[in-house]
Amino acid sequence: MTQWLRFTQKAAGAADFRAEVLSGLGQAHKRLPSKFFYDREGSALFEAICATPEYYPARAEAAILRDQAAAIAETVGRDCVLIEPGSGASRKVRLLLDGLRPRLYLPLDICGEYLLGAARGLVAERPGLRVHAVCMDYGQGLDLLESCLPPGDHKRVVFFPGSTIGNFEPGEALAFLGQVARLVAPAGGLLIGVDVRKEPEQLHRAYNDAQGLTREFNLNLLRRINHALQADFDPGRFYHYAFYHTRKCRVEMHLVSRGAQRVRVAGESLGFADGESIHTENCYKYTVEEFRALAVMAGFRAMGCWRDEAGLFSVQYFELRGQDAG
Repeated sequence: MTQWLRFTQKAAGAADFRAEVLSGLGQAHKRLPSKFFYDREGSALFEAICATPEYYPARAEAAILRDQAAAIAETVGRDCVLIEPGSGASRKVRLLLDGLRPRLYLPLDICGEYLLGAARGLVAERPGLRVHAVCMDYGQGLDLLESCLPPGDHKRVVFFPGSTIGNFEPGEALAFLGQVARLVAPAGGLLIGVDVRKEPEQLHRAYNDAQGLTREFNLNLLRRINHALQADFDPGRFYHYAFYHTRKCRVEMHLVSRGAQRVRVAGESLGFADGESIHTENCYKYTVEEFRALAVMAGFRAMGCWRDEAGLFSVQYFELRGQDAG
């Protein structure tokens, strides 16, 4: 059977990366977008993190997708156009493809080299699967994807695993869900992985693994900036700090300066005080009911929810009706 693969490049350029990095590091409370973790090295490190014993989200979500694949397929339906923002290695979608049998699969990722390699591997495994890989920053707007979608009124379903929705501030999460609703209108769906609240000790272990992979994942952001923007960060002069913020119900990740120092980035000199941090990621945790309410606010209605045996994680499915999408 002939392999079917297309690749479209829509990712932001180096100038946008430079502007966002300098803007974030120029703020009173320095921060960098978590989307910039995922260059080739960062993507590989994240795949390794997902295999650690401490990082329960990947393991729990995979168990749900594997054990509930038939029920999910029955609820979602077959022959949809399946869209996965932030697809990475496209590992989790493999657990659903036999049941869903999508008309077309569109993985979206910001790292084009990594995305193309993953897409080639997928079509080699499944020659009957049609794949259109799109290198793009989905945070810039899902409307950019419209030109890549096939014509016709095929049902569109967004698959958004990994509790990536937790990286958004709640208001940003609502705005993103609204974008998804517009993309899949008038009668499409959203299949999404959402991490649920649990004891802070378990969350601490998940983001501070014994092998130090999450630490390296965080520090790799500095190495990426060094390479792309002629910067001179010394990763050894920063340390990884991750903790659960009880009041805000989120894990925060930071890179903290070891001593006062100055760093050059893209020709600019930036100062860091001793103990000053760069806020690199948030991971919000929701109850099932809280996230369902957020999705309803975006115009969706709940159609299904599946949990792993230990209740660590949820996979939820929502749909629009024609009259709801207008």
